[in-house]
Parts: sequence; structure tokens; C-alpha cells
Amino acid sequence: MFKGLSNLASLMANAGQIQEQAEEMQARLRERRVEANAGGGMVRVEMSGDQKVTSIQIEQSLFDSGDKEMLEDLVLSATNQALDLAKQAAAEEMSGMASGLGIPGLGDALAKFGNGNT
Repeated sequence: MFKGLSNLASLMANAGQIQEQAEEMQARLRERRVEANAGGGMVRVEMSGDQKVTSIQIEQSLFDSGDKEMLEDLVLSATNQALDLAKQAAAEEMSGMASGLGIPGLGDALAKFGNGNT
């Protein structure tokens, strides 16, 4: 019980440092890029680490085929894959930040957020 209280006291004492590290982490995530594709690369989606779509590229042949449902499915698939990669990147950043704080179990708990295990 007392160990938990000392961890909480340590966390509170380092609040300014934690805030600074969190801002740096957010900046790194804004700059980080992940890319996913579907349909053998016919649809590519790029996303930043803070989960903003930055680019979508679709091969002209998909438009020419006139298959609207297939195009929609491929865009959806590539976007969801990119989102998973962006979440994984965020979880890695959070885990790295948490390990530097020295709070037992915090890194593991934060890493779960990127894996959909909330």
C-alpha cells in the first residue's frame, strides 16, 4: 500500500516533466507516417501517428472498372489497416515515455491502448 502511495507522490512531483514529455511525444506522432495498402497496392492510405489521414492514392484502373463497391471496400480496408498501424505507433511512443517515468506497470497499461485492449 505504501509503495503505491510513494509511486503516486513521485508521479505528482514529476508532473511538469511528464507534461513536457507528453508534448514531445505528440509532436513526434504528428510527424510519424504509416502506410497501408489494399488490392495489391491499388489503394494506398498514409496516416500520421496521431491518426490523421494524410494521403490516399487510388490507381486509375479502379475508377475505370466502374466497380464502386470494390473501390469502397479497398479504401475502407487500407484506411483501417493504416489506423491500426497509427495506433500501434502511438502505443509504442506511450510505452517508451512511461518506461522513463519509472512507474511499475504503466508502460504495459498504456501499450494496451494501441492494441484495442482498452
